[in-house]
Formats: sequence, C-alpha cells, structure tokens
Amino acid sequence: MSPHGAPAVFLDRDGTLIEDVGYPRDPDLVRLLDGAAEALLRLAEAGFRLVVVSNQSGIGRGMVGAEEAQAVHDRFVAEFERRGIAFDGAKYCPHAPDEGCDCRKPAPGLLLAAANELGLDLERSFMIGDKHSDAEAGRRAGCRTVLLAGPEVNPDDSDYVAADWSDAVNFVLGSR
Repeated sequence: MSPHGAPAVFLDRDGTLIEDVGYPRDPDLVRLLDGAAEALLRLAEAGFRLVVVSNQSGIGRGMVGAEEAQAVHDRFVAEFERRGIAFDGAKYCPHAPDEGCDCRKPAPGLLLAAANELGLDLERSFMIGDKHSDAEAGRRAGCRTVLLAGPEVNPDDSDYVAADWSDAVNFVLGSR
C-alpha cells in the first residue's frame, strides 16, 4: 500500500475484543473484554482505522449457521457502537482449517483485502490479537504485531506482548 494510506489497527475478535465462547452462535453471549472499548476510542482518536479480522471456522465446520454468525456480528458491532466506536471494516474467514483458503489466519488474506479496500498503509499499521496466528498474519501482511498476554502467548511470536489493553494502546501510540 501507499505510504500515504491511512494507518490501521487490525483486531482479532474472539478472545481479544470479546470473550471467547468457542464457536459463537448466541448474540446474548457477546461480552466485551475489560478495557477494549476505551482502548479502541483512544486508537480511533489517534487517527487509526479500526478493522476486525477474525477466523470463524464454526461456519465452515457446520457448527454455526450464517444467520447465527450474522446475529453475533450485529450484536458485537452494536455493543461497540453504544460506546461510541465504529469499525471501518470487518473481515471474517468462514472456512474450516482444512479448506486451504488464503484468508484464514495465519495467512494474511483478510488484512490484505481490507488494506486494499480501505486504502491502508500496512507498514504503519498494527495487528492486535491473542494467538500466534494473529501475530503471524500481521507479520505476513507487513504490520507490527501486539499480543495480549495470556496462556497461549509466546513472547517471541510478536513485536510486543501487552499486559492489558491500556498497555497495548500505549505501545501502539509510542511506536508511531
């Protein structure tokens, strides 16, 4: 992307922005994680575009229907909108792991598609998630990467491991 494109923060959804409930099918189970809304407000105010990129293999596995997935997404968006946050984009990979698509993280397809559609500068962008596959997708797309600390996080997987959302935002804003 052009160096004149907008910087973005690409965001994993489940386990990063909302509680990870496995294969999400019930919109009533959408619960924002502590500090996520405040963090996104700070990032948006700093000029970052906010783009959700999430694997949703429950669809491809036949465990989550398209209507159920849409209802969860709609509730997710509404919960953030109630707090003054609008996402610039949301990309989901609906494929099962064995389908060999180019959009399932750790492949960078979701990030590259969003960058192309929204005119984003990947070199000035960040990927924030909670798993190795999130950081690897960000790295492959040319972004800097942040993982929120948790049991599955290896410090070698990303540019930074954040203790919480406030720490993640401080790193992003300090790395501009």
